[in-house]
Amino acid sequence: MESRETGKQKKKRDMTQGKIISPLIAFTIPLVLGNLFQLTYNAADSVIVGKFVGESALAAVGTSTPIMNIAILLISGMCMGASVLMSAWYGAGDYETLSRQISTTLLAGCGFSAVFSLLMLFLARPVLALIQVPEDVMGEAVSYLRVIFLGLIFTFIYNFLANTMRALGDSKTPLYFLMISAFFNVAGDLLLVAVFGMGVFGSAVSTVASEALSCLFCAVYIKKRIPLLCLGKKWLVFDRSLLGRTVSYGSTSALQQVCLQIGKVIIQSVINTQGVSVIAAFTAVNRVDDFIYTPQQNIGHAMTTFIAQNKGAGHSDRIKKGFQGGLLIELVYSLLLFAVVFWGASGIMELFAENGDAQVVRLGTDYLRLIAFMYLLPGITNGIQGFFRGIGDMKVTLYSTFMNMLGRVGAVVLMIRVFHLGFVSLAWANMAGWILMLLFEVPLLIRSLKRLRQETERR
Repeated sequence: MESRETGKQKKKRDMTQGKIISPLIAFTIPLVLGNLFQLTYNAADSVIVGKFVGESALAAVGTSTPIMNIAILLISGMCMGASVLMSAWYGAGDYETLSRQISTTLLAGCGFSAVFSLLMLFLARPVLALIQVPEDVMGEAVSYLRVIFLGLIFTFIYNFLANTMRALGDSKTPLYFLMISAFFNVAGDLLLVAVFGMGVFGSAVSTVASEALSCLFCAVYIKKRIPLLCLGKKWLVFDRSLLGRTVSYGSTSALQQVCLQIGKVIIQSVINTQGVSVIAAFTAVNRVDDFIYTPQQNIGHAMTTFIAQNKGAGHSDRIKKGFQGGLLIELVYSLLLFAVVFWGASGIMELFAENGDAQVVRLGTDYLRLIAFMYLLPGITNGIQGFFRGIGDMKVTLYSTFMNMLGRVGAVVLMIRVFHLGFVSLAWANMAGWILMLLFEVPLLIRSLKRLRQETERR
């Protein structure tokens, strides 16, 4: 065990002593880079499809994305749950159980992905109709969604193998593979969509091929460099008790993310009644929002690790300092993004509009310039969620996400459907969700911080 993990490596992961801010930033950067490259898969679809195919094709990709994300987040939740357990087995030197954990999760995940893919071949059109996708984009949306779901097994395998490597302390290798795959995804989009004119079908094929490439890289690397993770025939077993523990660990995170996506699906169904230009603008600003909010979420995840380590070490004072340091990073990041998005909104929107479509650019620019003033709110909520995950109170993160979606969805329905306030009101709806979330979280946060202060005083 010791031969695999040097003292230097341990020191890098030890956040229970020393500085506060720099370890948080150092831990956050790889997470941010990995997630930003993951987002390029979807962003490449939107930019290239919008530029070379047209507004209806961009709308088709946008209306399909929330459905696709629900399946992906269920898979991610399972992988995260397995990763926690794999870290424990590896740390304990229990390689037999580690192998059984890998085998069980791999078999269950592949089976789930295969069944989900098969179902969506037949249910793609009814599901899209359920969220009121307009008929003029339905055909392209169905085509895109079916291809994406056919490649769902590659999405699972990559996420699982990447989480497995991270569980053993290797977070850089999955990032490198993801960067290479992101490059191939963009190149594939340009080739299939711009050169061969394959439309949204070509974009979906490029995305699936890139995911498959990620799987191949991970599998070859593991076989060559990490023999511990290579499963022999005797380890290809399905352990129900281990699967139960995996589901238990991953279910809260998965439910939280699925709750978020269900809310987005409902909002998408409202937007789908407003016309193709509004759908295209909504798709574009959602892509921008993803890039903005992902680093905020990653800062929260870094806070989770910092706080969890110090909770285990009994350092109540450092938990509070870590939380404060994380919020400071969120503040600085939010101010920087305000400047970039507020003054660059028009240029950002032009990336997503076919030939600079004036209506789409105008709608998106107005939205981005307003939402830029609110970026600090999700920064604070992500910081608070990182705190509660770190101290082990996962239910607060789930319930607060539900409150966020309740406020946001309710505001969208009122502002768009009832009062017809226009596209820019979506920014106000976001603010309503964040405020409701904070009203739920802050009293619980104050109580938890008070308890931490009392623990510190007793020591």
